[in-house]
Amino acid sequence: MLRPWQVTLSERIDPERGTPIYMQIIHALIRDIETGRLTSGTFLPSSRELAGALGVNRKTVVLAYEDLIAQGWLSTEGTRGTMVSRSLPSSPSGEPSVEAGARFDQALYRFAEAPDRPLALPGGKGIKLDEGAPDGRLFPADQLARAYRSAISRASRSNRLQYRDPRGSEGLREQVAEMLRTQRGLPVSMENICITRGSQNGLFLALQVLIEPGDTVIVEELTYEPAVAAIRALGGKVIPVGLDEEGINVAEVEECCRRHAVRAIFLTPHHQFPTTVALRPERRLQLLDLARQFGVAIIEDDYDHEFHFQSQPLLPMAGYAPAQVIYLGSMSKLLLPALRIGYMAAPEKVIDAIAHRVSLTDGMGNTVTEDAAAELIRSGEVRRHARKAWRVYSERRESFARLLHEHLGEHCSFAVPDGGLAFWLRFSGDLDLIEARAREQGLRFASHRSFMARDTAAKGMRLGFASLNEAEAERAIAALAVATRAD
Repeated sequence: MLRPWQVTLSERIDPERGTPIYMQIIHALIRDIETGRLTSGTFLPSSRELAGALGVNRKTVVLAYEDLIAQGWLSTEGTRGTMVSRSLPSSPSGEPSVEAGARFDQALYRFAEAPDRPLALPGGKGIKLDEGAPDGRLFPADQLARAYRSAISRASRSNRLQYRDPRGSEGLREQVAEMLRTQRGLPVSMENICITRGSQNGLFLALQVLIEPGDTVIVEELTYEPAVAAIRALGGKVIPVGLDEEGINVAEVEECCRRHAVRAIFLTPHHQFPTTVALRPERRLQLLDLARQFGVAIIEDDYDHEFHFQSQPLLPMAGYAPAQVIYLGSMSKLLLPALRIGYMAAPEKVIDAIAHRVSLTDGMGNTVTEDAAAELIRSGEVRRHARKAWRVYSERRESFARLLHEHLGEHCSFAVPDGGLAFWLRFSGDLDLIEARAREQGLRFASHRSFMARDTAAKGMRLGFASLNEAEAERAIAALAVATRAD
């Protein structure tokens, strides 16, 4: 006759479950010990007897017993058999949070829950309209594989596949510093550079060394939602300010600095996110004067500097005010988002502080990936790819504008962006309703509300054009037109 706990154990063993049978037995016995069904000193049936009761091979039970003995849950006492270890507490710890074999369905402890709307674009089927991502299909996979092989070989020969500098690979830092000096006018050396896991990681690290709970950070009223989320996650207070066709409202920034203890201003001045407008030079200088006057750091996120289609791109603010600016950049648009390579440029002591934060959260980056990227830059492959991508994206920009005029000309307004990889559309109809209908048409995109740092901000959709070929773009815009014209 089976004992009560053996009946319960038998009910919890399921050969159809993905977990091996011996592991199910281990989990079930531990759970019975935890809840007090099996108390300290209780003898268990022999492996043969329990195997027969459970209808499993005896070796399966032997393996489970041996593992539990090795872990200290069970012990053997000569010829008397296997028992629950006498060193375990004799009283039960309480009801378990989940039954053996179940998934992690709930947590019986306090934690910060995720927001109702995730920051990432929704997955699933349908046409994805991103916020300005590159087309990963354009980058030559064989060149990337060759760079990885070379990086691994060199790192292995020089014993560099170890823990290393949290600021990143020296080779990549040197290449990034040279690129910033020669192409963007930043007065930097390798010591002013920290490699990050994308620009978002760089932003979070910068905020960690700049703000404490309760500190104020200024953002534009239309901005990058993950930046707002990062500020709030660190206990910062977000104050949105106005934005027009020439960039951030500097007068509103000054008023805010006089009324609050502002520690930082987060900006995307080159191609403002999401509207694509450029911050004009006179406002840049006014903003820098305010930053110096009030001791405020400017976080300049130059997320897609490489792609400018009209005239020359404006030089970064960090180029002429390096003591006031933390400069963020990314290789995601230039190479591939999946490589997760960003970088920061700042005064050396700030980089040291950021490197300390990297040590706390990451320890180090990815030596192989960073060295491979450095090889791609050094060999000229990045520059060749950038030229090719620029031509493709320039053509797609013109084609996207034409399709928008053809399908949506009566229902929305937009300006063809001078740079960047996305359009900003303003609709005449109810945008909440239009977006709901667009999702019914199989489109996946970021809600217009994700860009709004305050409710009074202008409503619009940011649609990336670079990752779609003309046929894909036409299907997407045609679907959006259906959603816009629906009664």
